[in-house]
Amino acid sequence: MSMSAVNRTILAVIGIALLLGGLLVLAGGLDLYGRLNATMPDGWPFTSPHQPVLSAATRADWSDQAWFWPVVIAVPAVVVVGALGWLYAQLHRAGSSTVTVPVPGGEGVALRMRKRALQDAVETEVIDLPRVDKVTVRASGASHRLLLRSTVRLEPGADTARLVRTLDDGPLENARTSLGLAELPCRLRLTASVRRRSAGPKARRVV
Repeated sequence: MSMSAVNRTILAVIGIALLLGGLLVLAGGLDLYGRLNATMPDGWPFTSPHQPVLSAATRADWSDQAWFWPVVIAVPAVVVVGALGWLYAQLHRAGSSTVTVPVPGGEGVALRMRKRALQDAVETEVIDLPRVDKVTVRASGASHRLLLRSTVRLEPGADTARLVRTLDDGPLENARTSLGLAELPCRLRLTASVRRRSAGPKARRVV
């Protein structure tokens, strides 16, 4: 599973949990259960606007434990700080969905190009290189610190050293020139395609 798929899964799970929790709090805060004369099961949370998060019985049972209130305060704080840190890391890694393209001869003028268009352009050039079977390119980061991640699947017998040189002198150099960048780092992952050999007709057994 790719990192983007993991991130989407985590976001979906967290979003569903927060949505359900928010609906429960909203229903209790607006006293919807009382207005609808709905009878909820025992232990159902937030059934009344006056119901606290921790019931009186719970507070009475655990208040004599010295660690109880520090844990009650620390756990939500750690969860919130961790969530904010994770969100910042995702935003910092992904950056904007566009990159700046300078206009030759136009001082102070720049165009904005979607990263998807940049990825497609680089992929189109790489796939035309000799012995390249498949390629994927992903761009991340801001325009001044752009990073490419590419996975290239090669045909059997491909010269990997030659491919790396050709990739850097061709598609990556064209991208650097178009974007007006002195450097354009690329994390390259090379894989080899596996072709199954044909078994051919089976030999008949002569008795």
